Amino acid sequence: MQQTAPRHFSMLRGFHLADFFTLGNAACGVGAIFLAMQFLASGELTHFLASAALAPAAFAFDVLDGRIARARHQHSALGRELDSLSDVISFGVAPAALGFAAGMQGGWDVAALVYFVCCGVSRLARYNVTAEAMAGNTGKVSYFEGTPIPTSVVLTAVLAVAAWRGHTGDDLWGGALVLGPWTLHPMALLYVLSGSLMISKTLRIPKL
Repeated sequence: MQQTAPRHFSMLRGFHLADFFTLGNAACGVGAIFLAMQFLASGELTHFLASAALAPAAFAFDVLDGRIARARHQHSALGRELDSLSDVISFGVAPAALGFAAGMQGGWDVAALVYFVCCGVSRLARYNVTAEAMAGNTGKVSYFEGTPIPTSVVLTAVLAVAAWRGHTGDDLWGGALVLGPWTLHPMALLYVLSGSLMISKTLRIPKL
């Protein structure tokens, strides 16, 4: 009687080389979230900096998977969905978790972080839906509408510098404001700015 391979192995056989680099991106994002949580529990600066360091690592995987896919001519719908889901984790949820760990825990802060993640999800969904139309006859998208979600590595870099200089928790740059029932750390507005730029339809950035 012929035995069939387990379904998860069958799925993995359908992966291309680039897809494994995409999963590396996702793994970095998940690791960054766990390390941000560990920082909240331990207060150890190394946990915070390690979490922030995984952002450029995720970006490197994100760049490599695209280059490998183009070099091997192995584009697929699965790869595109994997890329978007991984980006949501690494460049959406992970930076938001790091911001929360850094001290952006007031009501307005959390609203800003949630807004940022929702903007990232919306931006990726819009790109997936419109990419084919934007490519036209060339088959290649020539520009991004709004900033790509990996630009959030800038946020993690800012937080890493702040943490390195001891500006986390109550000592966050910009201090804190009490607005109505909730607290706002002005640094959280960087997330609002980043998210707003991602969903902008007027901002067009050439795709290299």
